[in-house]
Amino acid sequence: MKYGIILGAPSIEGQIATATRAEAAGFESAWTIEFFSSHGLVRLAVVATATNRIKLGTAIAYAFMRTPMLAASAAMDIDEISGGRMILGLGSGTKRMNQDWYSMPFDDPPAPRMKDAIGLVRAAFAAQKGGGLIYDGPYYQVKIPAYSRPGAVRESIPVYMAAVNKGMIRAAAAIADGLIGHPVFTRKYMAEKVLPVLDGSACELLPYVITAIADTTEQARNEVRGQIAFYYTTRLYHSILEPHGWTEAGETIAASFRQGDFAAMAAAVTDEMIDEIAIAGTPDEVRDQVKQWDSLADHVILYSPSIGMKGGRVQENLDAIVDTFAA
Repeated sequence: MKYGIILGAPSIEGQIATATRAEAAGFESAWTIEFFSSHGLVRLAVVATATNRIKLGTAIAYAFMRTPMLAASAAMDIDEISGGRMILGLGSGTKRMNQDWYSMPFDDPPAPRMKDAIGLVRAAFAAQKGGGLIYDGPYYQVKIPAYSRPGAVRESIPVYMAAVNKGMIRAAAAIADGLIGHPVFTRKYMAEKVLPVLDGSACELLPYVITAIADTTEQARNEVRGQIAFYYTTRLYHSILEPHGWTEAGETIAASFRQGDFAAMAAAVTDEMIDEIAIAGTPDEVRDQVKQWDSLADHVILYSPSIGMKGGRVQENLDAIVDTFAA
């Protein structure tokens, strides 16, 4: 099993520290995330200057809040800075994120536009040696006769895509090098709903695995419980619960969130949900638990919870993840 880590420290300094520590520990990859107050590609560029070997990716950068050309040029910049270690992970975000956070329109369903966006990104990579760039897709049209990219490290850069529901999973299988699994994917959902669609394609599955390591199993499980509850406030993700018959738990979480009852949200996350989604416990316990992902992927991204965690606990957990899964 190869391990990646989400650089979830609150500060950029902490993210650099985690990335360098993970590189020294033999981790395969380090990934930035994006939110309304942080730019995943800018942060990844800084991490690139502080590391030498570890692969670097965005898990994910928003596809529709910036043009595909800006995503492509940022990826090529980071690839050059890092000496060819970049993985561009793109995701659509939800309708609310696009409209309320960034004041951007949202096409529903997003899969056709995502395929076109990645098509343009790949066209930009292919045109690095010169000869111009002309792209005429259903959503994006570009005409740059003088286009070239001096200093390109590689002819192409891997493009991964976030996907939850069937339309986006099919899009990932058709056009992406990898599918970045959502943090609340269950193993059953991946085995029954994701991998069969990817079968026969060049798209690999790269799951997030929510990970909490503490002196007591109870503390670790409560930490991942809060993170799982946070994600299931979004109904878009409730399809993940359907194969298990857990949709009632999702409805309880969503209703409790609307009422501001955060204790009830966490309480609705059952032990069975934690066992299917996350690894939590002492170092020995989580090393044993992660083996359950062996049949699904050979490269997983370990992700520290943060919801409800105080002070320096997130950084403490990130350090524990690196120490526990060091080569």
